[in-house]
Amino acid sequence: MAIGTKELAITELDTFENERLAEELKKAKAELFNLRFQSATGQLESHGRVRQVKRDIARIYTVLRERELGIRLTPAVAPAPAKAKKSTKKTEQADAAADTKEA
Repeated sequence: MAIGTKELAITELDTFENERLAEELKKAKAELFNLRFQSATGQLESHGRVRQVKRDIARIYTVLRERELGIRLTPAVAPAPAKAKKSTKKTEQADAAADTKEA
């Protein structure tokens, strides 16, 4: 990801609990306030950082809203990914033979 902080990538946010997301949101909002204050007083060195923090805040809000709507699962509720069974010719032939015997 080129823009935003690497520690708050969307894949990283998926692993956080809702409480941790609320903490990160609070920290990001405090940082944005400080950056805006520095900008107003002419002390801001990195103008791009304001944009990064705004995007981080938007990412956190997006994850929270998606969890609220049930689009994205919380880490405690997320099921473990099931491993797909490898399909080989022998197993396909055995399955086909079993199907023909049943019919």
